[in-house]
Amino acid sequence: GTRIEQTELIFGAVERTIRRVIPASEIELMLDNIGLAGGGLSLATGDQATIGTADGEILVALQTNRKGKTADYQILLRDTLAAEFPNQQFYFQPADIITRILNLGLPSPIDVQITGRQSDSNFVIATKIAASVRHTPGAADVRVQQVVNAPEMFLSIDRSRAEQTGLTTRDVASSLLISLSSSFQSAPNFWLDPTTGVNYQVAVQTPIYKMGTMAALQTTPVSTAGRGTTPQLLANLVSTQRQVTPVVVTHYNIQPSMDVYASADGRDLGGVAKDIEKITGTLKLPKGSQLTMRGQVLSMRDSFRGLILGICAALLLVYILLVINFQSWIDPLIIVMALPGALSGVMWGLFVTHTTFSVPSLMGTIMAMGVATSNSVLLITFADDERREGKSAEEAAISAGVTRLRPVIMTALAMIIGMLPMAFAMGEGGEQNAPLGRAVIGGLIIASLFTLLVVPTIYTWLRSDAPAPELELPEPTTARNAQRAPSSQPAPSHG
Repeated sequence: GTRIEQTELIFGAVERTIRRVIPASEIELMLDNIGLAGGGLSLATGDQATIGTADGEILVALQTNRKGKTADYQILLRDTLAAEFPNQQFYFQPADIITRILNLGLPSPIDVQITGRQSDSNFVIATKIAASVRHTPGAADVRVQQVVNAPEMFLSIDRSRAEQTGLTTRDVASSLLISLSSSFQSAPNFWLDPTTGVNYQVAVQTPIYKMGTMAALQTTPVSTAGRGTTPQLLANLVSTQRQVTPVVVTHYNIQPSMDVYASADGRDLGGVAKDIEKITGTLKLPKGSQLTMRGQVLSMRDSFRGLILGICAALLLVYILLVINFQSWIDPLIIVMALPGALSGVMWGLFVTHTTFSVPSLMGTIMAMGVATSNSVLLITFADDERREGKSAEEAAISAGVTRLRPVIMTALAMIIGMLPMAFAMGEGGEQNAPLGRAVIGGLIIASLFTLLVVPTIYTWLRSDAPAPELELPEPTTARNAQRAPSSQPAPSHG
């Protein structure tokens, strides 16, 4: 119920606090969007977080050559703004297009949605969920999206008195609508400029500054055109009372919905979502209501499930192809022994850099496994060639490790150097792909050690017998015929 003028003053104070927390040299632009835009399409095309005149957004664009990190500034602003403005509610929305897409259009990655016809009971449950989630470690920006108690002035028309004066309920509503929202809502009118041919809207409306009190609103004249009735004051025809009303009503699959939004700060999204599911699992919902977790959590779990299945399928497919290529079950098994090293290296790289598992990190895992497999194939192929020349398994493994040391190091080092800029999150939006580079670097470091140390050791254990000799292909028939001596018998002649 806060007027937009008062909201503007609050936003000004918030801006001064932001400029005090963030150095002025690192702020490029600060833009405010207060209240709803004009027109009826603002709720459909605008941001879901802005639902009334008491809401607004502050866009802070930082310099590209800044020293501080965006995440660090968010943590400072959360604490500072909550302490200096205890009566206001602050939260950060996703700033990049990738996160917005992963959130499926929602303003937060976690959306605990309650749907059902019993809106009052569902709102009470949503409030309890939000209060419990605020105490969850790593949960930030927790709030209930719906506002159900906005102040409202309810006007009851005395139909008997209006009929005695020759007015109808429609006349009273139309006069009030024209005074508050202009005549363009009920009677659109246009003026055509004869010089340019451009149409202009012509509307009549009471100035807003003259409708600042309820007494001024009650002096609105009510009349009708073409009936010759005497205009009446609004106070003579209606009675007023104060009530509360929802600011915005949302639906999902036709049913009314209540949404509890939350974000993750300093903790992985999956861990926060699991703790929230523990909270919601103990709740008893009204009959006919359903509770569902939506947002980036769904896309994250679907992506993780698909990528993990893809990694397992890739391991199986690589092993089968190696079996076909080597005509053996043992050599492919020795080759894939480097893959546990790649997986452990990925986990080590993410742990050291305090990076959580994500879709980019899993993509980097697949890349590291591919390079580790190719290096192991290179080593085992050379070892088999050495054993065919009469060397033992131990001698062949040592010779392969020494000879193929340089190619393995060069292949891994080229990949690691190429991933360093990505791992250090250089450039704008570098934080998005940093997990990929860190996973590749950690995986290749450990996988290279496994390839040069563990794989030759396992080779000496499993390859004690002599290798099978290479099959010699028979000479083609055309080649044998060409090497035959020419026959002395003359060729038969045909008449």
